[in-house]
Amino acid sequence: MNALDALESQSIYIFREAFNRIGKLAMLWSLGKDSNVMIWLARKAFLGHVPFPLLHIDTGKKFPEMYEFRDRYEKEWAVTLIRGTCPPVEEMDPSLPPAARSAARKTAGLKRMVEERGFEGLFAGIRRDEEGTRAKERYFSPRGIDGKWDVRDQPPEFWGQFNTDFPPGTHIRVHPLLHWTEIDIWRYTERENIPTIPLYFSKNGKRYRSLGDKDITFPVDSKASSIAEIIQELQTTKVAERAGRAMDHEAEDAFERLRADGYL
Repeated sequence: MNALDALESQSIYIFREAFNRIGKLAMLWSLGKDSNVMIWLARKAFLGHVPFPLLHIDTGKKFPEMYEFRDRYEKEWAVTLIRGTCPPVEEMDPSLPPAARSAARKTAGLKRMVEERGFEGLFAGIRRDEEGTRAKERYFSPRGIDGKWDVRDQPPEFWGQFNTDFPPGTHIRVHPLLHWTEIDIWRYTERENIPTIPLYFSKNGKRYRSLGDKDITFPVDSKASSIAEIIQELQTTKVAERAGRAMDHEAEDAFERLRADGYL
């Protein structure tokens, strides 16, 4: 078994364990490279189909290429897609910096969707290497019914043993990609020939490392115009993956405040 096979096997195990132990489940689809790998793995875990709906909490401000990708692969992958909307930015916490306040709309929209649909657990495509706060996550992460996350009160996960027995009313976030890295995602995408949004590839000397709303997400300098070139670039770059995310350059605690409130 090579490294990618081991990553895949662990993620499939987490999918199946969650499906067996948690009631009403859904998967968050951000349309980016990580959540596309997550869908791919779910299809492998469940014999070619995804047995729970995908949620796209739409801010209405994604890139046109992202919406085109969503509409195409909703059909080609034969998934059940639920589209959620977000409240206006004026309803968000005014003490947040501008980009973080805009991003908070997605959390509010997600909370509303979870409450309306009664989802007990959500699969999310976060990775520990993306950002410092995410490094503190667990594969099976308990939340309050309002989605709030207490980073100081997380269950231990040793030797591949996961706690899936939580008190009634606990909302669970499940993170099948937690042990992956950015370069793992691209190597797996290349091996499996997973469809990719073209914004990730260089155009006029710039490309997107991470995709979000078009008004708060910016490209970085790069000449990588293929997956092979992206992999080569990631082996030497010192630029952070989220360097193009505006909210990551605002107040130091802004992202942590969003995460504690349920942001993915």
